[in-house]
Amino acid sequence: MASHAAGETPVVQPIAQPPKGRVEWVDYAKGICIFFVVMLHVNDVVQERAGRAGWLEEVVTFARPFRMPDFFLIAGLFLANAMRRPWRRYLDAKVVHFFYFYGLWMTLQFAVFNLQYLVRHDASALEIALAYLRRWIDPVGPLWFIHMLPVFFLVTRLTRRVPPWWIWLGAAALHSLQLRTGSKVMDELGSRYVYFYSGYVLAPYVFRIASWAHARVWATLGYLACWGIVNALVVMAGWAALPFVSLALGYVGALAVILAAVMLSRLSWTEPLRYLGQSSIVVYLGDFWVALIVVRALEPVIPDLGACALISTLLTVIGTIVMWRVALRTPARFMYERPRRLRLDAAPPSRGEPAPTLAAPALGE
Repeated sequence: MASHAAGETPVVQPIAQPPKGRVEWVDYAKGICIFFVVMLHVNDVVQERAGRAGWLEEVVTFARPFRMPDFFLIAGLFLANAMRRPWRRYLDAKVVHFFYFYGLWMTLQFAVFNLQYLVRHDASALEIALAYLRRWIDPVGPLWFIHMLPVFFLVTRLTRRVPPWWIWLGAAALHSLQLRTGSKVMDELGSRYVYFYSGYVLAPYVFRIASWAHARVWATLGYLACWGIVNALVVMAGWAALPFVSLALGYVGALAVILAAVMLSRLSWTEPLRYLGQSSIVVYLGDFWVALIVVRALEPVIPDLGACALISTLLTVIGTIVMWRVALRTPARFMYERPRRLRLDAAPPSRGEPAPTLAAPALGE
Protein backbone atom coordinates (compact mmCIF):
# COMPACT_ATOMS: atom_id res chain seq x y z
CA MET A 1 0.00 0.00 0.00
CA ALA A 2 1.30 3.43 -0.86
CA SER A 3 2.57 5.66 1.94
CA HIS A 4 0.32 8.56 2.97
CA ALA A 5 0.21 11.53 5.26
CA ALA A 6 -1.42 11.28 8.68
CA GLY A 7 -5.19 11.43 8.41
CA GLU A 8 -5.18 10.96 4.63
CA THR A 9 -7.12 8.10 3.11
CA PRO A 10 -4.65 5.59 1.65
CA VAL A 11 -4.59 4.83 -2.03
CA VAL A 12 -4.84 1.11 -2.74
CA GLN A 13 -2.22 -0.22 -5.14
CA PRO A 14 -0.88 -3.66 -6.00
CA ILE A 15 1.72 -5.00 -3.57
CA ALA A 16 4.42 -4.66 -6.20
CA GLN A 17 4.84 -2.83 -9.47
CA PRO A 18 5.02 -4.67 -12.80
CA PRO A 19 8.10 -4.11 -14.95
CA LYS A 20 8.29 -0.97 -17.04
CA GLY A 21 8.70 -0.97 -20.81
CA ARG A 22 7.75 -3.70 -23.23
CA VAL A 23 7.43 -7.29 -22.09
CA GLU A 24 7.60 -9.73 -24.99
CA TRP A 25 5.02 -12.24 -23.85
CA VAL A 26 2.49 -9.42 -23.27
CA ASP A 27 2.72 -8.50 -26.94
CA TYR A 28 2.32 -12.15 -27.90
CA ALA A 29 -0.78 -12.46 -25.68
CA LYS A 30 -2.30 -9.37 -27.29
CA GLY A 31 -1.41 -10.80 -30.70
CA ILE A 32 -3.26 -14.02 -29.94
CA CYS A 33 -6.33 -12.13 -28.72
CA ILE A 34 -6.51 -9.67 -31.59
CA PHE A 35 -6.17 -12.49 -34.11
CA PHE A 36 -9.21 -14.22 -32.60
CA VAL A 37 -11.09 -10.91 -32.51
CA VAL A 38 -10.44 -10.31 -36.20
CA MET A 39 -11.46 -13.90 -36.89
CA LEU A 40 -14.77 -13.26 -35.12
CA HIS A 41 -15.47 -10.09 -37.12
CA VAL A 42 -14.45 -11.59 -40.46
CA ASN A 43 -16.35 -14.82 -39.86
CA ASP A 44 -19.48 -12.83 -39.04
CA VAL A 45 -19.17 -10.92 -42.33
CA VAL A 46 -18.64 -14.13 -44.34
CA GLN A 47 -21.55 -15.97 -42.73
CA GLU A 48 -23.91 -13.01 -42.90
CA ARG A 49 -23.28 -12.62 -46.61
CA ALA A 50 -23.62 -16.37 -47.23
CA GLY A 51 -26.62 -16.86 -44.97
CA ARG A 52 -25.13 -19.97 -43.36
CA ALA A 53 -22.34 -21.05 -41.01
CA GLY A 54 -18.96 -22.48 -41.95
CA TRP A 55 -16.57 -24.71 -40.03
CA LEU A 56 -14.56 -21.75 -38.67
CA GLU A 57 -17.55 -20.96 -36.46
CA GLU A 58 -16.42 -23.83 -34.24
CA VAL A 59 -13.07 -22.13 -33.67
CA VAL A 60 -14.75 -18.79 -33.00
CA THR A 61 -17.04 -20.44 -30.44
CA PHE A 62 -14.09 -22.19 -28.77
CA ALA A 63 -12.33 -18.83 -28.33
CA ARG A 64 -15.37 -16.97 -26.97
CA PRO A 65 -14.79 -17.76 -23.25
CA PHE A 66 -11.26 -16.32 -23.20
CA ARG A 67 -10.96 -13.93 -26.16
CA MET A 68 -12.07 -10.68 -24.50
CA PRO A 69 -11.35 -11.61 -20.84
CA ASP A 70 -7.66 -11.93 -21.64
CA PHE A 71 -7.67 -8.74 -23.70
CA PHE A 72 -9.07 -6.76 -20.76
CA LEU A 73 -6.86 -8.48 -18.21
CA ILE A 74 -3.78 -7.59 -20.26
CA ALA A 75 -5.06 -4.01 -20.53
CA GLY A 76 -4.94 -3.69 -16.75
CA LEU A 77 -1.48 -5.17 -16.19
CA PHE A 78 0.54 -1.95 -16.36
CA LEU A 79 -2.08 0.37 -14.92
CA ALA A 80 -0.35 0.72 -11.53
CA ASN A 81 2.39 2.77 -13.19
CA ALA A 82 -0.18 5.18 -14.63
CA MET A 83 -2.24 5.48 -11.44
CA ARG A 84 0.53 7.53 -9.82
CA ARG A 85 0.23 10.27 -12.46
CA PRO A 86 -1.60 13.57 -11.77
CA TRP A 87 -5.28 13.57 -12.74
CA ARG A 88 -4.75 15.82 -15.76
CA ARG A 89 -2.09 13.60 -17.29
CA TYR A 90 -4.05 10.45 -16.44
CA LEU A 91 -7.21 11.74 -18.11
CA ASP A 92 -5.24 12.77 -21.19
CA ALA A 93 -3.57 9.38 -21.62
CA LYS A 94 -6.39 7.08 -20.50
CA VAL A 95 -9.63 8.86 -21.34
CA VAL A 96 -9.17 11.63 -23.91
CA HIS A 97 -6.66 9.56 -25.91
CA PHE A 98 -8.99 6.63 -26.54
CA PHE A 99 -12.12 8.74 -26.96
CA TYR A 100 -10.30 10.76 -29.64
CA PHE A 101 -9.76 7.66 -31.76
CA TYR A 102 -13.17 6.27 -30.93
CA GLY A 103 -14.77 9.52 -32.05
CA LEU A 104 -12.90 9.57 -35.35
CA TRP A 105 -13.64 6.00 -36.36
CA MET A 106 -17.18 6.06 -35.01
CA THR A 107 -17.91 9.20 -37.03
CA LEU A 108 -16.53 7.55 -40.16
CA GLN A 109 -18.68 4.48 -39.60
CA PHE A 110 -21.75 6.61 -38.86
CA ALA A 111 -21.27 8.71 -42.01
CA VAL A 112 -20.82 5.70 -44.31
CA PHE A 113 -23.49 3.38 -42.93
CA ASN A 114 -25.86 4.90 -40.37
CA LEU A 115 -26.32 8.28 -42.03
CA GLN A 116 -27.27 6.67 -45.32
CA TYR A 117 -29.83 4.46 -43.58
CA LEU A 118 -31.35 7.36 -41.65
CA VAL A 119 -31.62 9.59 -44.71
CA ARG A 120 -33.19 6.78 -46.70
CA HIS A 121 -35.85 6.43 -43.99
CA ASP A 122 -36.60 10.19 -43.98
CA ALA A 123 -35.10 10.91 -40.56
CA SER A 124 -35.11 14.56 -39.56
CA ALA A 125 -31.94 16.53 -38.88
CA LEU A 126 -32.69 16.37 -35.15
CA GLU A 127 -33.13 12.58 -35.27
CA ILE A 128 -29.83 12.21 -37.12
CA ALA A 129 -28.03 14.44 -34.62
CA LEU A 130 -29.47 12.52 -31.66
CA ALA A 131 -28.53 9.18 -33.24
CA TYR A 132 -24.97 10.41 -33.67
CA LEU A 133 -24.74 11.77 -30.13
CA ARG A 134 -26.04 8.47 -28.73
CA ARG A 135 -23.01 6.75 -30.28
CA TRP A 136 -20.81 8.77 -27.93
CA ILE A 137 -22.73 7.57 -24.90
CA ASP A 138 -23.48 4.01 -25.95
CA PRO A 139 -21.27 2.37 -28.60
CA VAL A 140 -22.62 0.26 -31.44
CA GLY A 141 -20.65 -2.37 -33.34
CA PRO A 142 -17.04 -3.51 -32.87
CA LEU A 143 -15.80 -0.13 -31.63
CA TRP A 144 -17.28 -0.84 -28.19
CA PHE A 145 -13.89 -2.06 -26.92
CA ILE A 146 -12.22 1.29 -27.66
CA HIS A 147 -15.14 3.04 -25.94
CA MET A 148 -15.01 0.83 -22.83
CA LEU A 149 -11.28 1.17 -22.18
CA PRO A 150 -11.46 4.80 -20.98
CA VAL A 151 -14.57 3.92 -18.94
CA PHE A 152 -12.61 1.18 -17.17
CA PHE A 153 -9.60 3.44 -16.66
CA LEU A 154 -11.83 6.13 -15.16
CA VAL A 155 -13.73 3.75 -12.86
CA THR A 156 -10.48 2.29 -11.57
CA ARG A 157 -9.00 5.70 -10.82
CA LEU A 158 -12.16 6.87 -9.04
CA THR A 159 -12.27 3.75 -6.84
CA ARG A 160 -8.55 3.52 -6.10
CA ARG A 161 -9.11 4.18 -2.36
CA VAL A 162 -11.59 1.31 -2.03
CA PRO A 163 -10.17 -2.02 -0.77
CA PRO A 164 -9.47 -4.27 -3.79
CA TRP A 165 -11.50 -7.20 -2.45
CA TRP A 166 -14.63 -5.03 -2.31
CA ILE A 167 -14.18 -3.94 -5.90
CA TRP A 168 -13.40 -7.46 -7.09
CA LEU A 169 -16.38 -9.02 -5.30
CA GLY A 170 -18.68 -6.36 -6.71
CA ALA A 171 -17.29 -6.80 -10.22
CA ALA A 172 -17.57 -10.60 -9.96
CA ALA A 173 -21.17 -10.30 -8.77
CA LEU A 174 -22.04 -8.00 -11.68
CA HIS A 175 -20.45 -10.48 -14.09
CA SER A 176 -22.51 -13.32 -12.66
CA LEU A 177 -25.72 -11.29 -12.96
CA GLN A 178 -25.20 -11.20 -16.73
CA LEU A 179 -26.81 -7.78 -17.08
CA ARG A 180 -29.10 -7.12 -20.05
CA THR A 181 -30.04 -3.49 -19.48
CA GLY A 182 -30.03 -2.44 -23.14
CA SER A 183 -27.08 -0.15 -22.45
CA LYS A 184 -23.84 -1.42 -24.00
CA VAL A 185 -21.77 0.49 -21.45
CA MET A 186 -23.57 -0.94 -18.43
CA ASP A 187 -23.70 -4.47 -19.82
CA GLU A 188 -20.03 -4.57 -20.78
CA LEU A 189 -18.99 -2.92 -17.52
CA GLY A 190 -20.79 -5.68 -15.66
CA SER A 191 -19.45 -8.41 -17.92
CA ARG A 192 -15.80 -7.37 -18.45
CA TYR A 193 -14.62 -5.09 -15.65
CA VAL A 194 -13.79 -7.98 -13.33
CA TYR A 195 -11.05 -9.09 -15.73
CA PHE A 196 -9.65 -5.60 -16.24
CA TYR A 197 -9.52 -4.98 -12.49
CA SER A 198 -7.94 -8.39 -11.93
CA GLY A 199 -5.17 -7.47 -14.35
CA TYR A 200 -4.56 -4.30 -12.34
CA VAL A 201 -4.47 -5.75 -8.81
CA LEU A 202 -2.99 -9.15 -9.67
CA ALA A 203 -0.31 -7.91 -12.08
CA PRO A 204 2.64 -8.97 -9.88
CA TYR A 205 1.28 -12.51 -9.67
CA VAL A 206 0.65 -12.65 -13.41
CA PHE A 207 4.28 -11.75 -14.10
CA ARG A 208 5.46 -14.36 -11.60
CA ILE A 209 3.34 -17.01 -13.30
CA ALA A 210 4.80 -16.00 -16.66
CA SER A 211 8.33 -16.35 -15.25
CA TRP A 212 7.41 -19.74 -13.82
CA ALA A 213 6.05 -20.89 -17.20
CA HIS A 214 9.20 -19.76 -19.01
CA ALA A 215 11.27 -22.08 -16.82
CA ARG A 216 8.86 -25.05 -16.90
CA VAL A 217 8.02 -25.85 -20.48
CA TRP A 218 6.53 -29.30 -20.02
CA ALA A 219 4.31 -28.30 -17.10
CA THR A 220 3.09 -25.33 -19.12
CA LEU A 221 2.32 -27.47 -22.16
CA GLY A 222 0.50 -29.92 -19.89
CA TYR A 223 -1.72 -27.14 -18.55
CA LEU A 224 -2.46 -25.90 -22.06
CA ALA A 225 -3.45 -29.40 -23.21
CA CYS A 226 -5.76 -29.96 -20.24
CA TRP A 227 -7.28 -26.51 -20.54
CA GLY A 228 -7.92 -26.97 -24.26
CA ILE A 229 -9.83 -30.19 -23.65
CA VAL A 230 -11.86 -28.80 -20.74
CA ASN A 231 -12.69 -25.56 -22.56
CA ALA A 232 -13.81 -27.47 -25.64
CA LEU A 233 -15.99 -29.86 -23.61
CA VAL A 234 -17.67 -27.06 -21.65
CA VAL A 235 -18.32 -25.07 -24.83
CA MET A 236 -19.70 -28.13 -26.64
CA ALA A 237 -22.00 -28.86 -23.69
CA GLY A 238 -23.41 -25.35 -23.90
CA TRP A 239 -22.34 -24.44 -20.37
CA ALA A 240 -19.81 -21.72 -21.21
CA ALA A 241 -22.25 -18.83 -20.72
CA LEU A 242 -23.63 -20.02 -17.37
CA PRO A 243 -23.06 -17.77 -14.32
CA PHE A 244 -19.84 -18.56 -12.45
CA VAL A 245 -18.85 -21.03 -15.19
CA SER A 246 -18.19 -18.16 -17.60
CA LEU A 247 -16.17 -16.33 -14.93
CA ALA A 248 -14.03 -19.40 -14.27
CA LEU A 249 -13.55 -20.09 -17.98
CA GLY A 250 -12.51 -16.47 -18.48
CA TYR A 251 -9.77 -16.75 -15.87
CA VAL A 252 -8.40 -20.16 -16.83
CA GLY A 253 -8.60 -19.17 -20.49
CA ALA A 254 -6.77 -15.90 -19.87
CA LEU A 255 -4.09 -17.87 -18.03
CA ALA A 256 -3.86 -20.24 -20.99
CA VAL A 257 -3.32 -17.35 -23.40
CA ILE A 258 -0.61 -15.94 -21.14
CA LEU A 259 1.16 -19.30 -20.92
CA ALA A 260 0.83 -19.83 -24.67
CA ALA A 261 2.27 -16.35 -25.21
CA VAL A 262 5.26 -17.21 -23.01
CA MET A 263 5.88 -20.38 -25.01
CA LEU A 264 5.56 -18.62 -28.35
CA SER A 265 7.92 -15.85 -27.24
CA ARG A 266 10.67 -18.48 -27.05
CA LEU A 267 10.42 -19.13 -30.80
CA SER A 268 12.08 -16.69 -33.19
CA TRP A 269 9.78 -17.50 -36.12
CA THR A 270 6.73 -16.23 -34.19
CA GLU A 271 7.98 -12.63 -34.32
CA PRO A 272 5.06 -11.53 -36.59
CA LEU A 273 2.65 -12.42 -33.79
CA ARG A 274 4.52 -10.13 -31.41
CA TYR A 275 4.34 -7.31 -33.96
CA LEU A 276 0.63 -7.97 -34.33
CA GLY A 277 0.23 -7.61 -30.56
CA GLN A 278 2.08 -4.30 -30.58
CA SER A 279 -0.34 -3.06 -33.25
CA SER A 280 -3.46 -4.62 -31.71
CA ILE A 281 -5.51 -1.43 -31.34
CA VAL A 282 -4.60 -0.33 -34.87
CA VAL A 283 -5.84 -3.67 -36.16
CA TYR A 284 -8.97 -3.50 -34.03
CA LEU A 285 -9.96 -0.14 -35.49
CA GLY A 286 -9.36 -1.00 -39.13
CA ASP A 287 -10.35 -4.65 -39.43
CA PHE A 288 -14.02 -3.97 -40.18
CA TRP A 289 -13.21 -1.84 -43.22
CA VAL A 290 -10.52 -4.11 -44.59
CA ALA A 291 -12.64 -7.22 -43.98
CA LEU A 292 -15.48 -5.89 -46.14
CA ILE A 293 -13.10 -5.51 -49.09
CA VAL A 294 -11.22 -8.78 -48.57
CA VAL A 295 -14.33 -10.92 -48.11
CA ARG A 296 -15.99 -9.53 -51.24
CA ALA A 297 -12.83 -10.26 -53.23
CA LEU A 298 -12.42 -13.84 -51.96
CA GLU A 299 -16.06 -15.00 -51.97
CA PRO A 300 -16.14 -15.84 -55.69
CA VAL A 301 -12.86 -17.80 -55.63
CA ILE A 302 -13.09 -19.68 -52.29
CA PRO A 303 -16.45 -21.47 -52.05
CA ASP A 304 -15.73 -23.13 -48.67
CA LEU A 305 -16.96 -20.69 -46.00
CA GLY A 306 -14.49 -21.76 -43.33
CA ALA A 307 -11.49 -21.50 -45.63
CA CYS A 308 -12.74 -18.19 -46.98
CA ALA A 309 -13.12 -16.79 -43.45
CA LEU A 310 -9.70 -18.03 -42.31
CA ILE A 311 -7.81 -16.70 -45.33
CA SER A 312 -9.79 -13.47 -45.11
CA THR A 313 -8.75 -13.17 -41.45
CA LEU A 314 -5.06 -13.44 -42.35
CA LEU A 315 -5.37 -10.93 -45.20
CA THR A 316 -7.43 -8.56 -43.05
CA VAL A 317 -4.76 -8.53 -40.35
CA ILE A 318 -2.10 -7.74 -42.96
CA GLY A 319 -4.33 -5.19 -44.67
CA THR A 320 -5.04 -3.23 -41.49
CA ILE A 321 -1.34 -2.89 -40.72
CA VAL A 322 -0.56 -1.85 -44.30
CA MET A 323 -3.38 0.72 -44.18
CA TRP A 324 -1.98 2.12 -40.95
CA ARG A 325 1.60 2.34 -42.21
CA VAL A 326 0.47 4.05 -45.41
CA ALA A 327 -1.77 6.50 -43.52
CA LEU A 328 1.14 7.60 -41.34
CA ARG A 329 2.83 8.91 -44.51
CA THR A 330 -0.20 10.91 -45.64
CA PRO A 331 -2.44 13.68 -44.23
CA ALA A 332 -4.65 10.88 -42.90
CA ARG A 333 -2.13 10.15 -40.14
CA PHE A 334 -4.49 11.94 -37.69
CA MET A 335 -6.62 8.77 -37.83
CA TYR A 336 -3.84 6.98 -35.95
CA GLU A 337 -1.86 9.78 -34.31
CA ARG A 338 -3.49 12.33 -32.01
CA PRO A 339 -2.33 15.91 -32.70
CA ARG A 340 -0.48 17.46 -29.79
CA ARG A 341 -2.82 20.46 -29.79
CA LEU A 342 -5.62 18.10 -28.77
CA ARG A 343 -3.81 16.95 -25.64
CA LEU A 344 -4.74 18.17 -22.17
CA ASP A 345 -1.06 18.33 -21.38
CA ALA A 346 0.10 20.66 -24.15
CA ALA A 347 3.71 20.91 -22.97
CA PRO A 348 6.26 20.24 -25.71
CA PRO A 349 7.51 16.64 -25.76
CA SER A 350 10.79 15.78 -24.12
CA ARG A 351 13.57 14.44 -26.30
CA GLY A 352 12.83 10.89 -27.38
CA GLU A 353 9.20 10.97 -26.19
CA PRO A 354 6.96 9.11 -28.67
CA ALA A 355 3.97 10.75 -30.30
CA PRO A 356 0.59 9.78 -28.80
CA THR A 357 -0.25 7.10 -31.33
CA LEU A 358 -2.34 3.96 -31.08
CA ALA A 359 0.68 1.73 -31.59
CA ALA A 360 1.70 2.50 -28.03
CA PRO A 361 3.18 0.24 -25.34
CA ALA A 362 0.94 -2.07 -23.35
CA LEU A 363 -2.57 -0.68 -22.96
CA GLY A 364 -2.30 0.10 -19.28
CA GLU A 365 0.96 2.02 -19.38
